[in-house]
Amino acid sequence: MREYEDVIGFLGVCGPFQRLVYCLLSLSTIPNGYVGLAMVFLADTPAHRCRLPHLNGSLVPPGAPGETEACLDGWEFSTDIYSSTIVSEWNLVCDDAWKAPFTGTVFFSGVLTGSFISGMISDRYGRKVVFFATMVVQTVFTLLQTLSSSWEMFCVLYFIVGMGQVSNYCAAYILGSELLSKTTRLSFGILGTCSCYAIGYVCLPLFAYFIRDWRMLLLALGLIGFLYVPLWWYIPESPRWLLSQGRVEEAEAIIRAAAKMNKITPPEVIFRQDDCTEFIENENKEKQKLYSWTDLFKSANMRNITVLNIIIWMITAMTYYGLSLNTPNMGGNPYINCLLAAATEFVSYGAIWFFVCYTPRRVILPFTLLLGGVLLLLINFVPEDVHGLTIALVMMGKTGVTGAYTFIYLYVTELFPTVVRNMGLSASTMASRTGSIISPYIAYMGRYNKILPYMLMGSITIVIGVLSVLLPETKDEELPEFISQVKPLQW
Repeated sequence: MREYEDVIGFLGVCGPFQRLVYCLLSLSTIPNGYVGLAMVFLADTPAHRCRLPHLNGSLVPPGAPGETEACLDGWEFSTDIYSSTIVSEWNLVCDDAWKAPFTGTVFFSGVLTGSFISGMISDRYGRKVVFFATMVVQTVFTLLQTLSSSWEMFCVLYFIVGMGQVSNYCAAYILGSELLSKTTRLSFGILGTCSCYAIGYVCLPLFAYFIRDWRMLLLALGLIGFLYVPLWWYIPESPRWLLSQGRVEEAEAIIRAAAKMNKITPPEVIFRQDDCTEFIENENKEKQKLYSWTDLFKSANMRNITVLNIIIWMITAMTYYGLSLNTPNMGGNPYINCLLAAATEFVSYGAIWFFVCYTPRRVILPFTLLLGGVLLLLINFVPEDVHGLTIALVMMGKTGVTGAYTFIYLYVTELFPTVVRNMGLSASTMASRTGSIISPYIAYMGRYNKILPYMLMGSITIVIGVLSVLLPETKDEELPEFISQVKPLQW
């Protein structure tokens, strides 16, 4: 039987069809850069004091030292930075202050749920349908959030937005991986989707600077989703998925359309009947293989790789989102802080692309994690009045952590064997979502102690940086097919 890659090899590697798919799918990830991190501005807490009606609403300090009393008449919030946030809208301060970081936890819980179901629905209903359906979910429910009449309603909608966001990103990534050639996939995963994610992240502080009301900000960000409607007519379904469903004519029509765009004459018969039959049989056999989650822990080598990856992914995600969400607590201008944090993404992706091409895998992950962790710990020794140096250390530390977070997506696919690779990746990504669920509370600590979040994130990042040295080398080596071929840790 001919391999699928061999069958469509006549299309070439980088023709007009491939470039169009590469660009459109990459651009589709721009909203992912601002949807989740919008809570940096949506849920920030403006300066506030108790409202005293008998003083005509003027702001006065609380009572004498040692006396505590609830604000019986509500609060007055400063409008120097924001016209309104969900905190000022629903008074999420004092006894209800926990609700602000919990809003982020709700979103990331939706992301965790979406991560769990996105692969299954994509395999069942197709890459293209799920890609656009989840884009609609993300856009529509973001717009519905602007109509929220309570914090509870906002959170329910935010949970659904989180599900749509990650499902859309996963569908785009899978679709690109199956439409593009092997040589293009690495670039698509690091430079394509990640760079466009960073563009969305950069857009967030720019939008927020000019739109200071949280409802109008969400409205503006949500409406961008409608710009992607025309993509339906330019992005095809995955021919590989269509073949797995026995829809040979549709798959062949897509390949012929791609050949026409690339100005290549296709063979008279692209998919021979025996190719299609064997392809479908192999797909069915793959689904029926008796591998389960327990296989990730049966052998010593497989167990060590799995546990170490789960720890690394959880801590890396927690630190990445903790740093991203903590920008309002850094002092200074929150819009500039967020813009700088977004700009570090481009540096990280460019550096990782270079390292992946020319550096051993065992060097990249420890280097980026240890670099990020050490720089975050150094913040503890910076005098309070040298604010610029603190911001510089935070941004350089975030560059290292972002690089590590980008790289582990590639590394994990090379560490796990083919028979359990999807399960290994799923276990790792679910661990990362657990870390992101915790991250809003790491950032929340910064309201009470600006140094504590960096000490915590820096310390645990150094620990996993040291642990990552144990992972085996995989660069330029054959990927393991079976569990017995998994390499041991490098003690």
